[in-house]
Formats: sequence, C-alpha cells, structure tokens
Amino acid sequence: MVLDQGEMTMRKLATFLIVLGAGLWVGWCASQALPRRYAVAAPRAVTPRGPLPPGEQSVVDRFKEARSSVVYLTSLAYQQDFFSLDVQTVPTGTGSGFIWDAQGHVVTNYHVIEDAQEVEVALADGTRHKAKLVGVAPEKDLAVLQIQTKGLQLRPIPIGSSADLQVGQSVMAIGNPFGLDQTLTLGVVSALGREIQSATRRRISGVIQTDAAINPGNSGGPLLDSAGRLIGVNTAIQSTSGSSAGIGFAVPVDTVNRIVPQLISRGQSVRVDLGFDPIPDTWAADVKVPKGIIVGRVRPGGPADRAGLKGLTRQGRGWLLGDVVLGVNGQPVKDMDKLLDLVETEPAGSAVTLDVYRQGQRIKLTMPLEAGGTRL
Repeated sequence: MVLDQGEMTMRKLATFLIVLGAGLWVGWCASQALPRRYAVAAPRAVTPRGPLPPGEQSVVDRFKEARSSVVYLTSLAYQQDFFSLDVQTVPTGTGSGFIWDAQGHVVTNYHVIEDAQEVEVALADGTRHKAKLVGVAPEKDLAVLQIQTKGLQLRPIPIGSSADLQVGQSVMAIGNPFGLDQTLTLGVVSALGREIQSATRRRISGVIQTDAAINPGNSGGPLLDSAGRLIGVNTAIQSTSGSSAGIGFAVPVDTVNRIVPQLISRGQSVRVDLGFDPIPDTWAADVKVPKGIIVGRVRPGGPADRAGLKGLTRQGRGWLLGDVVLGVNGQPVKDMDKLLDLVETEPAGSAVTLDVYRQGQRIKLTMPLEAGGTRL
C-alpha cells in the first residue's frame, strides 16, 4: 500500500503526539515520586556544649584583648611605570608589629622594614595609616615606627618580663603569617638563652625559643605569656622549608623594653664606648692565654685607658702581650658580643668591674661606662 504525502504527515504527527504524551506522563509520575524517594532529612538537634573549660576560655579572652594591639605592616617601594614614567608605590613585603604606647609608636623587627621606602600600618579595625620611621637597632633586629593618633583609640600592649621565664610555660604568638592577619598560634617556651645572628652579624643573646608556629609574616609580632603580656618579639625560625618546623625565636622583652625607649628618644640605641679594640680572632687563636678578649689597642683618654687596661706594645722586633679581659661584674666573657651584652645593660655613667689576666696574674679593674662611642 502506498501512502500519499498527507497520510504520512498525519502519521508522523500522531507518533509525535504519542511520544510527547508518554514523556509528559513519565515526567509527572517522576515528579510525584521525588518527594517520597529523595525526602530531605530534618537537621539533627544541636547538643549544648556548655561553657568552655577555663584553660580554653583564658586563651580566647587573651586573644580578644591582645588582637587590637597587633598591627599588619606592608613595606612599600617606589617604582616608575615603564610606559607612563609615573612613580608609584608597590608592596615589597609584609610583617607584623604591635602598639607600644598611646603616642602611636609601633614596634617591629628591623628586617621587616629594612628595605622599605614607605611603610603602611593596618590596625585591627581595618584602617590603614602611613608610618614614619622613628629609630632602628639593627644589632637587636628592632625598629620603631609611628602613626598619627588623631581620632584613634589605641591599646598599647601590656609589657611582661623575660627574666623569670621558665621552660614549659605556655605562650601565644599573634601575627600575620603569609598575609593572613590576626592569626593565633599556641605553644610553650622550648628553651631559653639561645643566640641568633642579627642583620649586622652581631649575635643577639638571651633569645627565647618556642614551638608556637611562626611563619613568614609573623616577624615583628608579639609573643605573649598566658596572662597576655608581651614577653618577646617573634623574629626568626629555624627550618629547611622556610615554614614553621616548631623552632621559632623571639627577642626577649627585657631587651626590647631597654632598647625601644632609646629608639624613641634618640633614634638609635645607646652606644657604649669601651675605649679599646680587641685583636682579631685569627690572631687570638694562636696566643696561649686563658679564653677571653685580648686587648689590642687602647685609645688614649678613653674608659679603658682611665681604668688602666693595657694593650699590645711594641718590644724590639716583636710585640708584648697586653691584658686579657676574662669577665665583667663576675660573669665570664669569651668574645666582644658577650662583653657588649653585659655592659649595655648597665646605665651610662656607671662603672663595671673587669676581671683581667695580666702577665700570669688575675687582677680586677674598674672601668667607667660612657655613651656615644662607636659600637664595636
């Protein structure tokens, strides 16, 4: 049987309508079944947890109190646009710091702002402020900035002590690791009396070691005790990857509390003039004398000269060995870094007692301390 064109069209239309109807029927049936087959379960009831344990609540409270004292630092440098030749500021690094006083002074590490041409300070409330450099102490890796305080409610960080710290004490580090602001990490005092090297290659002694996670960006931020008091400034880590390996270091607060007021008032730390130069370490290694600081040149009229300290003197074709400084105020010294650490804790104008080895005998000399000399 041969169908004409009209009959074929009608059959196609009928087939289409049948398929369409079947599809609509299947869809309607599926829609009726969905609520039953895929019913969403009601959320479970929340179990009340009650108050936080005292230890946890204390950490929460200390963080809330301290976070407003911690700032986010962005180091900026001037850069000329290649096409327009306009000079613009570009970020070169970030770090942390904290509010020192109501006058807007901010303390951080020297290495955080070392290469910055401008520094921007972001407070905990999100506001950003240009900071001016007040003073630096590269040998202690400390720096002080200042922001304008008009209209600001600043909360200076509470100051603690590092002299009575004990290994095992709980500590908290707050900072901005990897640009993540207001980050809290917990740990303990892992060790005391560590030494690290500053930007000037002079050793910083008395450093606090902690296992609280410290990462790039934490530098300059506070290390706090369980009472929320500043006990150190996070400054370095020991790691093979560049990230926290559980060995972080902080400049002790007793050093910070001595240096920062000097930076605010003078722009630099007070320099103690000892009035003598030691002989080079390479020479000292060949001299058979007790371990100490071998006096090389004594500057005429200086503190060492007035104390009676003797240096190397020419004798015929050779040299006659002078004094060897073995200790200060009863504490042994083996190099100039240790000697400077001890005398710098004494006020200018006071005096120290030197333990000296001279021609086979041990004697004591009293040396006055003067500020303003060139640091050795």
